[in-house]
Amino acid sequence: MKLKQKVALVTGASSGIGAGVAKALAAEGATVLVNYATSKTGADAIVASIEGAGGKAVAVQADMSNSADVVRLFDTIAAEHGRLDVLVNNAGVAVFEMVADLTEAAFHKQFNVNVLGYFLAIREAVKHFGEAGGSIINISSILSTDPYLASSVYAATKGAVDTMTLALARELGPRGIRVNSILPGHTNTPATNGNFEGDFGVKLVAGTPLGRFGEPEDIAPVAVFLASEGSHWVTGESIRAAGGVRGVGY
Repeated sequence: MKLKQKVALVTGASSGIGAGVAKALAAEGATVLVNYATSKTGADAIVASIEGAGGKAVAVQADMSNSADVVRLFDTIAAEHGRLDVLVNNAGVAVFEMVADLTEAAFHKQFNVNVLGYFLAIREAVKHFGEAGGSIINISSILSTDPYLASSVYAATKGAVDTMTLALARELGPRGIRVNSILPGHTNTPATNGNFEGDFGVKLVAGTPLGRFGEPEDIAPVAVFLASEGSHWVTGESIRAAGGVRGVGY
């Protein structure tokens, strides 16, 4: 029980990587706040799964790109749980289109959720971490360093996340707050369904040394490590969890 008596917020946790991380943190003893923007049904299902396994979880609604929602969410956490120890920024959107087809709306939506949303959550979280500090885990992507075709804006948002991670690790380190990012590779989630089909998917697997697509359960243990005291000397790092993928180039 590496996270016993800890309180953790996982954003965008109603499915995919966020759901996998939420379950893993709860399995290690944390009380997990399962954030969702619109999918209450999905969040409630994750909470039920955690509770069915003997863990503690609560579904909490907030649009993480909306500052008023974010402030309300953290005020609720403080009032109902009295503390926060771990923040996992995972809520995100992806629009894979060639630059000629990308709209300004798609550009702003990705940056608002993937970058501004992380910033807003961190800004509030640091107000609620205790004297012992805390752990901030930003879910990024290997596309931040190895973008493939039609991923220009999404990859740019993840590059921003990695840079923000390093800058904030330096800024918040004196307060005992560690900030790290995880860079998943090609991972099967509801959001990626349909993206890995056909020859493109064959190429992605062929370029993965471990020979398959990732699953949320492959990413979650890295988050557990970064949330736990086992990583007390780790901050400002961008950790790849990608089955060995390097240089996608598609």
